Amino acid sequence: MAQIAEELAVVTLSPEARQVVREALADEQDPGGLALWLEVRGVQHGQFVYDLYFQARADAGDDDAVVVDDELTVVIPKSSVDRLRGARLEWNPEGEGGLVLANPNSPEPEELGVPEEVMAAGLDGPLGTRVREVLEEMVNPSIAAHGGRSDLVAIDEGGGVAYLRLSGGCQGCAMSRMTLTQGIETALREEVPELTRVVDVTDHAGGANPYY
Repeated sequence: MAQIAEELAVVTLSPEARQVVREALADEQDPGGLALWLEVRGVQHGQFVYDLYFQARADAGDDDAVVVDDELTVVIPKSSVDRLRGARLEWNPEGEGGLVLANPNSPEPEELGVPEEVMAAGLDGPLGTRVREVLEEMVNPSIAAHGGRSDLVAIDEGGGVAYLRLSGGCQGCAMSRMTLTQGIETALREEVPELTRVVDVTDHAGGANPYY
């Protein structure tokens, strides 16, 4: 079982999150033999989704990352190490409260459902520039009243397809699909008639939803 150095730690915990995990661990049978396991279980709507659970420390393999954070052991399976490097587990006190993962990493283009060549082309072409202008000048000021924001992730200049990610109040909202189709997409296609399709790559399972 390999323990990685502090400066190379894959995941860190905020003090509040660490306390919540410790309290939950204390309620488990044989808490002394358990670690907090954190792994990426897949991709939904453009973002990673995670599993967070207690499992025996002894189950960690030689290639899994084992982080000791103030006597709390966190195990990241090998397949999730690069996807979680630099992530931080935090406590969100809003609503009923819950643990959330702030992860600086994003899925690869093929995992997002965005063609790799489209992602590689960037956003600075004529169509991408116009779409971003409409989002910043018309769409985002409108949905900002609800704490929302829409960003262009990728643009297919030749096919006229825009890939958008919603965040803030729009992420995880049950009305987000209606927001996209009846509001954002309508505004974009009126202002940029070359667009043939608008694709939502938002992780609607994420946002402020607790993992624990």
